[in-house]
Amino acid sequence: MKGLISMVVAGTLLAGAAPEPPSGAPIDEGRTKGVELFNSKIVISGDGARGGRADGYVLKRPCWYEPGLDASEMLKSQESLRAYWFRFTPNPTEEKFKAFLKQFQDKIGKDGRWWGPAYNASDPKGEACFSSLDPFVFVPPGTTPPSGITIQELAEIARAALTVPEPTVKLNPDAKSYVNLPTWVWLDGIGQPRRSVTATIPGVMSATVVATLEEIKIDPGTSKDRAEVHEEGCGTSGKPYVKGGAFACGVRYLRSSIDQPRETYTLTVTTVWPVEVAGDVVPFQFAPVELETTRDVPVGEIQSNVKPS
Repeated sequence: MKGLISMVVAGTLLAGAAPEPPSGAPIDEGRTKGVELFNSKIVISGDGARGGRADGYVLKRPCWYEPGLDASEMLKSQESLRAYWFRFTPNPTEEKFKAFLKQFQDKIGKDGRWWGPAYNASDPKGEACFSSLDPFVFVPPGTTPPSGITIQELAEIARAALTVPEPTVKLNPDAKSYVNLPTWVWLDGIGQPRRSVTATIPGVMSATVVATLEEIKIDPGTSKDRAEVHEEGCGTSGKPYVKGGAFACGVRYLRSSIDQPRETYTLTVTTVWPVEVAGDVVPFQFAPVELETTRDVPVGEIQSNVKPS
């Protein structure tokens, strides 16, 4: 019966309603992956949970137990699901149903709470992990069962849901550059340079991760003998072109791109967003989010003709 209940009615048994749909926004775009929470009470919120791009952070464990109903609430929810139980249980009988309810009746008057399984549906291993867990576990107050969610794992869920803006790379010259001509680089569309995501189990615990844009890195798409990179004045968003201004963020190409594939260099700008857990609730360090954006840069040579006087 464990496998049947785990896969079909675990959400119903714990919530007293139909199985819950995924509550996290799935992020699965190219190499990126985020979270899609199934049978979970976790609420994902914050400006970093939408409108951007994830970096592929994957949860270390794709399933876990979460705290659910107390003993009295759990018994009432199971008693109300009689029709549902008879529908999904092989060869159901009244005796079997009474035996099923006894495990909940035995906990009445005891301190504690029922915990149930949840999983990350965007992980291919999530469903199998979920089905290996018991559909409900009674847990004494102040304790966490084996495979029970921890504050660190809640912070990891927030980290997996974190996205940062995907900016547009702006150049001057824009359409085409030339050998030895400074190519200014800056970013458009960053918005606020701080993004946060909070993962909350209502009434139980909460964890917030914060990403703050720290710097940008420029890769000219070719070797050092063909390009000079200037990053000393880039800051967090590059330096827009100013007529007569000092060139301090961009690339000076030293050779034409005529011999390159498609006759262009592929310039890459990487935004670097260090990530911290707000309030230092867990002694855990996350790698920064590093998001790459590319632009093709054709580079030509200025031809000059010298005529005899």
